[in-house]
Amino acid sequence: MINKIIKLQDVKKLTTLSSSSVYRLASIGRFPRPIKLSKRSSGWIEQEVLDYLDQCIDQREASHEVTELVELEVAN
Repeated sequence: MINKIIKLQDVKKLTTLSSSSVYRLASIGRFPRPIKLSKRSSGWIEQEVLDYLDQCIDQREASHEVTELVELEVAN
């Protein structure tokens, strides 16, 4: 598998996060960390960013399922 490297602008387009949010989340381990390409250039592995988005979708689905279960319990 070939890893495609994407720049910050592409990360922002994919995620709709701001630059500061991307770096803040990466610093606390909640978003993929950038890789250093040169002294003044960084990039992200595209698949890692896509995996992050998949995790967000999975969390949303799991949260929705829990909410439905709680509503059923309250109704009964």
